[in-house]
Amino acid sequence: MTQTSPTAAILVIGDEVLSGRTQDTNTNTIARFLSALGIDLIEARVIGDEIDRIVAALNALRAAHDYVFTTGGIGPTHDDMTADAVAQAFGVALPEHPEAVAILSRRYGDDFNAARRRMARIPDGGSLIANPVTDAPGFQIGNVFVMAGVPKIMTAMLEDVAPRLRTGAVVHARSLRVTGVGEGAVADVLSAAARANRDLSFGSYPFGHGSVGEIGTNLVIRGRAEAAVEAGTRALAEALRAAGIAVDAVGT
Repeated sequence: MTQTSPTAAILVIGDEVLSGRTQDTNTNTIARFLSALGIDLIEARVIGDEIDRIVAALNALRAAHDYVFTTGGIGPTHDDMTADAVAQAFGVALPEHPEAVAILSRRYGDDFNAARRRMARIPDGGSLIANPVTDAPGFQIGNVFVMAGVPKIMTAMLEDVAPRLRTGAVVHARSLRVTGVGEGAVADVLSAAARANRDLSFGSYPFGHGSVGEIGTNLVIRGRAEAAVEAGTRALAEALRAAGIAVDAVGT
């Protein structure tokens, strides 16, 4: 598929994700958010709470993509080190941000202790990302958006992020469902469709396991020109039927 829109990457930060104790749902949420804006998510990485590794990954991703979204590691505890790593990656200081201090002071009052003040540290040149759930802000610096790891908070922060992004052409998608056959049975037809439609992408996603229940394959056609996606979907359905493969359903 021709790249005509901004590109993005996700960096999920946290030992708890790598250990399996916490399930990452933020990648899916951000992917859907970006898709609706016509921004192409190119890659996603998960990395532990180690500053040098975070710095290296962040520098690689921000150089390769228009936007980088990080989740996790901006809380009040000792192992929340994303802000430190981002400041190091950009080569800037990490002072307390006056507006962040004011927000957190109002939130916690007399309980605004040293640990919570850590959440007011923002790399020089960074701007705050609003957090309507717990108030503790995320931040943007350059093309990097640093957000919380808690899914509910991260999702809420995206509302403040959206207006800052350059959008692109939205990717349209259609799907065909074929049952009773696996990927191998449709591979040649799908490959021919992909060769004939270079501006579209074709994917196959099998379901079932053969020994139990129904087997089949979902075929997904994607592209930025809606009319081309519709035409490609019709052509693929016709080609499948010509090959003796029944198409059970067409959807989005």
